[in-house]
Amino acid sequence: MIQRTPARIEARNEEPVADVTVGPEPSCAAEQSWQQILAESVTSPAQLLARLGLPQEPWLQGANAGHQLFPVRVPEPFIRRMQHGNSNDPLLRQVLPVADEALHQAGYVRDPLEESSAIQTTGLIRKYESRALLMVTGQCAINCRYCFRRHFPYDDQRLGPEDRQQVLSSLHASPNINEVIFSGGDPLAVNDRLLAQWARALAEVPHIKRLRIHSRLPVVIPQRVCDELLNWLRESPLQKVLVVHVNHPAELDAQTSRAFSRLRDAGVTLLNQSVILKGVNDSVNTLAKLSEDLFASGVLPYYLHAFDPVSGAHHFDVSDRNAAALVAELMTRLPGFLVPKLVRELPGKASKTPIAINGLPVHYTTD
Repeated sequence: MIQRTPARIEARNEEPVADVTVGPEPSCAAEQSWQQILAESVTSPAQLLARLGLPQEPWLQGANAGHQLFPVRVPEPFIRRMQHGNSNDPLLRQVLPVADEALHQAGYVRDPLEESSAIQTTGLIRKYESRALLMVTGQCAINCRYCFRRHFPYDDQRLGPEDRQQVLSSLHASPNINEVIFSGGDPLAVNDRLLAQWARALAEVPHIKRLRIHSRLPVVIPQRVCDELLNWLRESPLQKVLVVHVNHPAELDAQTSRAFSRLRDAGVTLLNQSVILKGVNDSVNTLAKLSEDLFASGVLPYYLHAFDPVSGAHHFDVSDRNAAALVAELMTRLPGFLVPKLVRELPGKASKTPIAINGLPVHYTTD
């Protein structure tokens, strides 16, 4: 969930933060903080290829073409998990532009979920009966090439201080909403003072019980799970759920495991959502290892999303038939609680749509 503008740390009414010595637990003010790591991200195809020891040819020309449509942004911790010299590395494939992004393919559109029609007020998207998405920011730490919001008009939905009361008034007037989802962009790209202000304001809406956060930052920059983030999460009386986004087991390491552990200790329920992506995770072995490794890190597999047909990313598409066959095999290898729900989001539907496995109807409910 990304915007097509340069990265910036969103900090409204913030005091300068003094540097401190790194301690045993990361602080947002520590040396080489998450903000610094984000600011030093790789932002060009040539830089990314060089960082991985890959030749410019035959990759650079196509990568530059895709980069012009949707710019490269990859933080260093994520790059360190890639295999040096391997152009087919599954993590690299998620972030390196290719020439195919410039090709027009029928059926692939700029707004595949038709979210523009679900905007209730600036920054607030209402697609489901009991949940509302708050577009906290358009900023992301990593620009995933398959992102279904790669064309989203974030500038039009930028939340300013003047919009906050309108959002809260809309939520107060909607008693059937019991959960607000911090989304974006990546909501954890916003400074913790602002996030804490939103969390406190939402806790004052009587019918809101849960705060859900959708974020890739604890995966791509584990240092984001710092004391300041954990403090406001602990203090919030709302039930807290963090849905991370991991597509391949190579994205997980000791740093991510430690970040997840700290979040759990702060009372946060951890779930994972993945997207089935051609050339990245479209194999039973990969998906099985991903579920096992997630659970070993204290994260429960939640959703496996069918690919959203966004323009510029058709080369990642895996058919629903093939995805269902993979999940059918996955069910024979894993206990049920480690098999993510295979779903597709369809515009205008009241929930995610389960994809049938082996031609059998799916009975679980989705949100």
